[in-house]
Amino acid sequence: MSIEEQLAYLKKGLAELITEPELRERLTESEKSGRPLRVKAGFDPTAPDLHLGHTVLLRKMKHFQDLGHTVIFLIGDMTGLIGDPTGRNTTRPPMTREEINRNAETYKSQVFKILDPEKIEIRFNSEWLQPLQFEDIVRLTSKFTVARMLERDYFSKRYKEGVSISIHELLYPLAQAYDSVMLRCDVEMGGTDQKFNLLVGREIQRDSGQPPQIVATTPLLEGTDGVEKMSKSKGNYIGITEAPKIMFRKVMGISDQMMWRYYELLTDWSIAEIAELRAGNQPMSAKQTLARRIVTDFHSAEAAEEAQNAFDREVREGQQPDDIETVSARPEWGSSLPKIVLGTGLAESRTDAERRIKSGAVIIDGVKVTNLSYTIEKPVVMQVGKKWKRVQPES
Repeated sequence: MSIEEQLAYLKKGLAELITEPELRERLTESEKSGRPLRVKAGFDPTAPDLHLGHTVLLRKMKHFQDLGHTVIFLIGDMTGLIGDPTGRNTTRPPMTREEINRNAETYKSQVFKILDPEKIEIRFNSEWLQPLQFEDIVRLTSKFTVARMLERDYFSKRYKEGVSISIHELLYPLAQAYDSVMLRCDVEMGGTDQKFNLLVGREIQRDSGQPPQIVATTPLLEGTDGVEKMSKSKGNYIGITEAPKIMFRKVMGISDQMMWRYYELLTDWSIAEIAELRAGNQPMSAKQTLARRIVTDFHSAEAAEEAQNAFDREVREGQQPDDIETVSARPEWGSSLPKIVLGTGLAESRTDAERRIKSGAVIIDGVKVTNLSYTIEKPVVMQVGKKWKRVQPES
């Protein structure tokens, strides 16, 4: 690829690049010297599993790998103890070292679903942050003012509203910036909500006598609800370790409009290829292609085929799944069908359960049941909408 073609490839799906001329210059220098760029993205191990929202960054890191550069998957085992204040209106509760270590181990195995293990450095920032003496920390904090720190939206909003800001939270951007210094980063990547932290990295590198890193931000991927940022805490996520069948079904559940954003951020398809597919005006076919692509990326082509077959059979044709979860009736459910439906997880509340029963949406062993009284005397298969459960009598 020419330098301009490399730039176009790397810019696809980015929200902002600071700055494009600097990246062009670094790419040119890299080509002349043969020295690959060092590209970093940091992940605090605050949850045990990665979801598709995380892979927007991972995929862009892969694009740098494709061009021969070195990517650094930085696990923030020390910054995780601080807790990133990004997007939070309260102080994040501190994690224990045991939680962080456990989550970090799962991250290490999951990233290779996208990244080439031969072209990656996996680093932990405790390597250089833990040995720092108090004098070193004071010297680091002297490079940035409180006024500048309070320019950050999350801090300024909390300050104006009288919500407490702990001193340790102010250390987070500086610790992240110090990571860039120690790793001598050419490029740091992060979500758009990380822009402030990434820019601090440029300043601290410049102050340390290093060329300031290029900042590349990626959009925050909306979850399956199409509104909120994808998050396990919001329940709108698609985990990269989820079963193929579940993953396929969740992708098929997103809106037709959101599908094109997923194509852009979660696949290697070019903008022209996506535009051509969109012009075909076959949203169902396009969404199935997307679901198969995503399942293939994290499992296999065979798993994607099986997942689509299961989706067609169970969702589109309404046939009974072959892997229905079995639950046992509990004494407190008694003969109240709303309690049974709620207890099996097939309704969100008792009111929701009653509404579904009265509307004929509850089917037991193939028969609609509208009576609010029902006794589980033998194993039955209960269907509510597109969800199924096998319920057995209390043992």
